[in-house]
Amino acid sequence: MSGCWQVRVDTGGTFTDAWARSPDGRESRCKILSDGRLRVELGAPDAEGWMDLKGAAVGWPDGLLVGWKSADGVEVTGHEGGRVLHGGGKGLVELDGGEEAPVVAARILVGVGPGEEFPELDMRVATTRGTNALLEGKGARVALFVSEGMEDLLEIRDQRRVDLFSLQQPAHEHLATGVYGIRGRLDPGGDELDPLDELQVRRQARQALEDGCEVAAVSLMHGWRSSRHEDQVGEWLRAEGFSEVTLSSATAPLIRLLPRTETVVADAFLAPIMRHFVARVSGPLDGAGLGFMTSAGGLVPPDRYHPKDSLLSGPAGGLIGAAEIGRAAGFPRLLTFDMGGTSTDVARLDGSFQYRSEQQIGPARVVAPALKIETVAAGGGSICQWRHGQLEVGPESAGSDPGPACYGRGGPLTLTDVNLLLGLMDPDKAGIPLDRRASEAKFAELIAEMESTGEVVADPGGLLRGLRDIAVETMAEAIRSVSIREGVDMGGHALLAFGGAGPQHATAIAEKLELDHVLVPGDAGLLSAWGLERAVRQEQAVSQVLQVLDDADVEGIWGRLADEVGRALGIESPRMRWLATLRIQGQESALDVESMHGSASDLEGAFKRTYQQTFGYPVGEERVLELVALRVIGEDTLEPVAKETFGETFVHGPELLQDCFSTCVIPEGWRMRMGSRKTLWLERASGASRETGTATPDAVLAGLFRSRFEGMLDAMGEALKRTAVSTNVKDRMDYSCALLDVDGRLVASAPHVPVHLGALGVCVREVVQRIELGVGDVVITNDPGAGGSHLPDVTVIAPVHDRDAKLLGYVANRAHHAELGGMAPGSMPASATCLAEEGVLISPMLLVEKGRARLDRLEALLRDAPYPSRRPEDNLADAEAQLAACHFGRDALVKLADGFGADEVRRRLSEVVERSARLMRDHLEGPIALRGAEGVLDDGRILKVRITSGGGRMLVDFTGSADEHPGNLNATPAIVRSVLLYVLRLWLKDDVPLNEGLLAPVEIVLPAGMLNPDFSRPAGQAPAVVGGNVETSQRLADTLLEALGISANGPGTMNNFLFGDDGFGYYETLAGGSGAGPGHAGCSGRHVHMTNTALTDPELMEQRYPVRVTQHRLRRGSGGTGIHPGGDGIVREIEFLRPVTVSFLTQRRTTCPSGMDGGADGLGGKQTRIHAEGSEVELPGVVTYLAEAGERVRIETPGGGAWGRE
Repeated sequence: MSGCWQVRVDTGGTFTDAWARSPDGRESRCKILSDGRLRVELGAPDAEGWMDLKGAAVGWPDGLLVGWKSADGVEVTGHEGGRVLHGGGKGLVELDGGEEAPVVAARILVGVGPGEEFPELDMRVATTRGTNALLEGKGARVALFVSEGMEDLLEIRDQRRVDLFSLQQPAHEHLATGVYGIRGRLDPGGDELDPLDELQVRRQARQALEDGCEVAAVSLMHGWRSSRHEDQVGEWLRAEGFSEVTLSSATAPLIRLLPRTETVVADAFLAPIMRHFVARVSGPLDGAGLGFMTSAGGLVPPDRYHPKDSLLSGPAGGLIGAAEIGRAAGFPRLLTFDMGGTSTDVARLDGSFQYRSEQQIGPARVVAPALKIETVAAGGGSICQWRHGQLEVGPESAGSDPGPACYGRGGPLTLTDVNLLLGLMDPDKAGIPLDRRASEAKFAELIAEMESTGEVVADPGGLLRGLRDIAVETMAEAIRSVSIREGVDMGGHALLAFGGAGPQHATAIAEKLELDHVLVPGDAGLLSAWGLERAVRQEQAVSQVLQVLDDADVEGIWGRLADEVGRALGIESPRMRWLATLRIQGQESALDVESMHGSASDLEGAFKRTYQQTFGYPVGEERVLELVALRVIGEDTLEPVAKETFGETFVHGPELLQDCFSTCVIPEGWRMRMGSRKTLWLERASGASRETGTATPDAVLAGLFRSRFEGMLDAMGEALKRTAVSTNVKDRMDYSCALLDVDGRLVASAPHVPVHLGALGVCVREVVQRIELGVGDVVITNDPGAGGSHLPDVTVIAPVHDRDAKLLGYVANRAHHAELGGMAPGSMPASATCLAEEGVLISPMLLVEKGRARLDRLEALLRDAPYPSRRPEDNLADAEAQLAACHFGRDALVKLADGFGADEVRRRLSEVVERSARLMRDHLEGPIALRGAEGVLDDGRILKVRITSGGGRMLVDFTGSADEHPGNLNATPAIVRSVLLYVLRLWLKDDVPLNEGLLAPVEIVLPAGMLNPDFSRPAGQAPAVVGGNVETSQRLADTLLEALGISANGPGTMNNFLFGDDGFGYYETLAGGSGAGPGHAGCSGRHVHMTNTALTDPELMEQRYPVRVTQHRLRRGSGGTGIHPGGDGIVREIEFLRPVTVSFLTQRRTTCPSGMDGGADGLGGKQTRIHAEGSEVELPGVVTYLAEAGERVRIETPGGGAWGRE
């Protein structure tokens, strides 16, 4: 719409940013509150009652504020010449005109008062209105209608807990007011198995309306494949009185019942709010061109704007603006950095946008296309604090209320305050008044708190710089992780910084990332609004395929999608993008690739190239490719932005550039030149590293090292996940990475699986005793006698040496290989009685010797064992991935030593362990206390512990526990140590570093027996351990927690469930109910203690395996009753569609989870075999049997014990 006003508005959670261009090319900008109110400062009234407006309000159009009211109800009766008639007092006043923020912003920029018609206008809006409603839980009352048996889907979710080290897990919140199960079922192909029951649906609809529900959402099994059941249910619901019905088959027609259901509920929850918002924006702009931004970065008209597509529209606008600025400046390869008050968004750009299909927004996981943007909990409001003897910056935030201390509302010391005190922002140029004295007071409080614990703060300025450096390190790690996850070298990228605080930290982050170029847009603080100027009309269509690539009608499907997109756009010759999601058959992880011409012929080659780049190794020739989905994106065309030119006049740092929207810091060692479009190009004038610890306070260095160690391990984990083949690593995240000091003590870990954590230190120390490791050596092992757990858990260990070949420490990782031989596929045979029957034993051996890989040795072992691996090529690929992760960690630690000195790194590694040891000793001070507990396994064997603590020490004595187990329930000393470390971390409660320092004041007495079996015998005679890793570990955690008196018993089992035949195998662990504690109830349907793996979605399970999921619900009433009840277990009922072998490896089938302090026990678990004709047989806890087609099995997992008698 040339010749009219162009208005672009980004309505965020707190502020609305707006940018406009008049018909004659003049640009204007404003920032207002997102609730539509205007905050103005008024001078004292003159004799006639006129009061002067101050600040930006002086330039607002005459008449704009007439009719607006302050909070006390006083109305503005006149507004002209920068003055108003208002009967209230002088000072800061908030005025409300009753209009939405985008309309108010448009009035300010265009100069249109209330009641006046807008001129011809092209307006574009991005909003987080829906996002805020999700986060605040303010939406419609939703009735969710699901397939019968799936009513508890949103409560169980994927059964994982959020916080590994908390006994008090938050309940899984969801947005449905009521959930109603309805009969009727489709199969994975969309064919009807059972018809709908109209009378039941109508009865449920009336009940939902009586329950107060306002809108309806429908999500039925396999509705993605065929909408006919959902369509029919929708008709009946409308007939019964629901005016608004949202169907999952229309909202998110993709496989996986859980995320599709969450999406349809979120869309229904937000529909009335967003419809009201769109109407209130559209109404005053009658006749104006109005487009709304989607999370995918495209514009849609109001009638095609869906709530689920709006949630990340603001960040999408920023990324589009960043891409345009980068291209114009000659930097198409960008790392973008958008820093606000509470969070920071980072992304990578390389010529075209990347997309993601899911995003988590508060309590909802939403399936909707969105630009690929990562959000980090670090912003200007990140709180600076002294905790557990060290400095921390974030992740907690002061938010917008109370905000940083300098906002003057009693907020804490934050990164914004630190920057203010360092002189890195000018309070006179800030958008709001800043109180430096409040910042100084809070900083003084921090120093006093540090000194009260014996820390000497000799240099307050150094402390401030250090706090800022810790925050910068956190944000730099977030950007590193994006590039590592995608397998991309950051070299050749420029950092583009925007947002209110992005340019303030950009050069510091660039130095951490070794980047030499930083771009700061001229409208850095308003880039999300300006980015709307470069957005275009866009439509997307997607089709789930789930076929082998060679069998799929790719071009036919793409043709249908293109027709759909073209009709929706209604424009001639749109630009089309052809996207395909592919994966190796059998894996969950997939990659997106693009076809240049909408042809199927180049998809396989594109996938293989992308796979090699991302994972670092080629796709095996024998691998079959599965086409997951096809997508077509159609959009209008846009003239490219003119190339930006930069002069040769440089401004050298230090320099501070600030306006009311953003602050840019140019430090010494950097220089800046301005472009023709006012973009700042900052270049590093010197290549010298700034990283040195010579003048930094010790407390700051401790925080920096902890952040760097943790970041290093997170990056190791990303590298391992990215390069592994096994689905257990890639999809279930069954792996852990660790950093250890020169003595082989665990310093820090990336804790994914608790049972791994305490074992890695034991493993390293055992290996070092057996093999003398030199420079370039790497060891591999899964030996339970050398610190291993069970055979599928393979450990790779690399010593790290400095430039003088002196030992710095060790890096290690442990990963679960999906197949490693043994009696049964999956290497977890329920009936194994010796180690050889469980798989290939890898005693500690050199995987790399003096820098030379020896994979041939490993391959020979995998192929020649008594029960060899069924997938040795996968084992070798996963071993190489583990090796690559260790190389990454080793290089990162050496680089750290290059910057700070090898001796300093060695000292800091040991210091982290010693700090945790001091915390545990302090916790153990006090009089001697004796505690004990005894657990009885289902076969009658005893786990016994006696704990003596006090005087800074603890003795944990397992004398009296059972002798070596004849089956597979033997637990290794490494497992015992892992369980104890986990329990002590729970006992401490605080968020302390998890490392072996916690065990330093602890003596463990572990007699020979089930918890310390004899592995000196050959594998054919050595004890089996698979049940010890998954079952005994759970029972041991319960026994220790009971002895310490901090929790009633949980389920005490991982409920291991396996089935398969010669052609496939399936394995899952099932959640139960957690035990209650002295101040909290147990959680229902959640994994506890030593495991935290995800549950397979019901639709995926039916799609991939010859089964039908007939029940997936909570086992209500299975938790013990008491003041604080135990959590409920779950019920999982499966029908087998062809003969399969079924195995269970479980506990708590003959005993019950104990309550404490008078609380009742939880119910024990059981599994029931249901024959085709309906007869039922209860199965033992450990069993293998052949199930016939038509049989079902119902698994009822244990509930948790209660705390306190009712």
